[in-house]
Amino acid sequence: MLGALIGDIVGSRFEWHNHRNKDFKLFTEYNKFTDDTVMTLAIGKAILECQGNYTDLGKKTINAMLSLGRKYPDRGYGGKFRRWLTSDNPQPYNSLGNGAGMRVSPCAWAAQSEAEAKELSKKVTEVTHNHPEGIKGAEAITMAIYFALHGKDKDFIANYTREHYYPDLNFTIAEIRSTYNFDATCPGSVPQAIEAFLEGLDFEDTIRLAISLGGDSDTIAAMAGAIAQPYFGIPKDIEEKALTYLEEDLRRIVSDWLAKYPVLTFPKK
Repeated sequence: MLGALIGDIVGSRFEWHNHRNKDFKLFTEYNKFTDDTVMTLAIGKAILECQGNYTDLGKKTINAMLSLGRKYPDRGYGGKFRRWLTSDNPQPYNSLGNGAGMRVSPCAWAAQSEAEAKELSKKVTEVTHNHPEGIKGAEAITMAIYFALHGKDKDFIANYTREHYYPDLNFTIAEIRSTYNFDATCPGSVPQAIEAFLEGLDFEDTIRLAISLGGDSDTIAAMAGAIAQPYFGIPKDIEEKALTYLEEDLRRIVSDWLAKYPVLTFPKK
């Protein structure tokens, strides 16, 4: 989960001011957490509240998303999701947006099996992004994280992604960088985030590579960072600096999460 938060915070200042190379400061006074962080933490909070019984995960997800989303209303939510947040009776709105993929990482850490990873991903996604492409994008990110957590190599993750989700995952970031445009859909950003992870040399390089593509920089980096975390581990200095951008209540959710799912801070590859 923390990998997603870091990708979001580092990428936040480039979402509307794309930087198409890897040479930039990770953290400045202009970085901030966005809706990607808020919603990822909402999913984490909901999963923790379930205490291993996920029967009511959908309902707990809605409650957590409404609570945190309304507390932090100006963090870059899309128009349809903003209306969902302010509704008295929020319902799924058939979205295929990449909000499905950016918030789903806690599911992979909590799951005890491949089947459960898919189940949890669907439960937390369909409360808003119930379009088949939204469900698929969230599951693709979840499974990439799950397999990284369970020791699978990049070839396995790439082949699984092609076989089950995106058969056209056959490009490099360098090949598409000059022509890639802002695309906030799952089909237009999830494969790109996975490719950034596949090419990344370590956690930091993955974040830099994801941002260098341009487009929806914070969300692409959040998704790529979420996969890179269990595969590479997160350098301690990056972890500590990123957490300084969060409000106290959000840091408490992170602390509660890390107490149950400790972050990997040293590379394992």
